[in-house]
Amino acid sequence: MTIQAQDPAAEIPGKPTSASRTTLSHIMTGSDTNLMGTVHGGVIMKLVDDAAGAVAGRHSGGPAVTASMDEMAFLSPVRVGDLVHVHAQCNWTGRTSMEIGVRVMAERWNESTPATQVGSAYLVFAAVDSDGKPRTVPAVIPDSERNERRFKEAQIRRTHRLARLRAIKELREQQPDEA
Repeated sequence: MTIQAQDPAAEIPGKPTSASRTTLSHIMTGSDTNLMGTVHGGVIMKLVDDAAGAVAGRHSGGPAVTASMDEMAFLSPVRVGDLVHVHAQCNWTGRTSMEIGVRVMAERWNESTPATQVGSAYLVFAAVDSDGKPRTVPAVIPDSERNERRFKEAQIRRTHRLARLRAIKELREQQPDEA
């Protein structure tokens, strides 16, 4: 009798996009500003990474680490007194990695005007075990037409990331750094 190893991913039930979606809100203060008097991009990037990390941990059911960030777009400045909302969700999953999409919105803390989008980003997280080794994640199940589109777009971004990495590795093998 032959015993076949089971695929660990087959044992983990998938999760809908909505299961791990989260929003992180923060009011911007003077300590968040850059030399231009607006909120430092690094402050926004940290909020983006924090929200994406929460989604990755919730979706994967444990620790996850940032593997990459791409397409971080700053659409307009954020000012002191803005209430920033960072909306994040899992768009796509592989065996051990997840793409998290993030939208950054801002509104004046003391006005009743609607929030406007001030940034967006895509991050890739890898789920890890207690030894820092990759672990299997549940599949994400798109739960709307919009999330199905985001899933397909994430697959395209993954293909581009992998092709870029391959091209860089090939170039470095052909032209090693000089000592």
